[in-house]
Amino acid sequence: MAKAIILLNMGGPNHLDEVEVFLTNMFNDKNIIRVKSNLLQKFIAYIITKSRLKEAKSNYQKLGGVSPIVAHTKKLVEQTSKALEDIFIIYSMRYTYPFSKDVIAVLKEKKIDEVFLLPLYAQYSTTSTKSSLEDFYEKSKELNFNPKFTEIKRFYKNRLYNEAIIENIEAEIKEIDSQNYTMIFSAHSLPQKIVDEGDTYQQEIIENVEILKKILDEKKINFKEIKIAYQSKMGPIKWLEPSLETTLREFKGEKKVIIYPISFIIDNSESEFELNIEYREISEELEFKDYRVVKCLNSSPKFIDCITELTKDF
Repeated sequence: MAKAIILLNMGGPNHLDEVEVFLTNMFNDKNIIRVKSNLLQKFIAYIITKSRLKEAKSNYQKLGGVSPIVAHTKKLVEQTSKALEDIFIIYSMRYTYPFSKDVIAVLKEKKIDEVFLLPLYAQYSTTSTKSSLEDFYEKSKELNFNPKFTEIKRFYKNRLYNEAIIENIEAEIKEIDSQNYTMIFSAHSLPQKIVDEGDTYQQEIIENVEILKKILDEKKINFKEIKIAYQSKMGPIKWLEPSLETTLREFKGEKKVIIYPISFIIDNSESEFELNIEYREISEELEFKDYRVVKCLNSSPKFIDCITELTKDF
């Protein structure tokens, strides 16, 4: 049996000319923009894309003209392939190349007959996990690709995954006194309506942070306070609260903060641009004494161990 593990993620522009492709595909996703009419959805996606395109291109230009997710994901595939030599490892993106159809073409060429779908979202959401899995299955059916599928929908309770996060936090605080810092776990926000309709994402974020608190206690790592906040909201509708900006602006006491992007496995524009540039500027405006952002897991050895454990029965 020829086996493959597919790492699924939303993706990001491989170059500036792909920014419009990324935005168009994202806002045409029925799990993101939820309207009954396909025509209306295309119209809404067109309007949002055109209104955001110039600013989005400018933001990616500040990141070197490419999303950080691209190089990090390639390295993750490379390192995972070394750990799992007998299994073909490849990644598939939801909104940018390589799309699921491109990956399926490779799998068919290699005569893969067992596939493990591993969305790189530790917490389940209809807007991320469901969207990526759904897309891969739909394209497989369209292309008459019928392997034995195995999937995982969430892994935020996995010990190795959480230990990998703690390792990155430890690396950030090794030369400072963490007790003088507030730790903020920043998650990508969702419209409140999506959560009210039954999306489990927010609850899983909360549970994930509680698990991390216990490991921090075990390691006797103390922070002045630990909070959850939400970033990346768009438009006038109600989103999950509190927002990261509100949390920073209402900061009390000594202004020292460490932020971990809890909903991201791979560094991307939300972590590298929003957190490291935009919110850093806000922290400077608010006269923070120290503002630190912890790296995502990317291809850390402990996260490779996590993938190995998650797929051990495959």
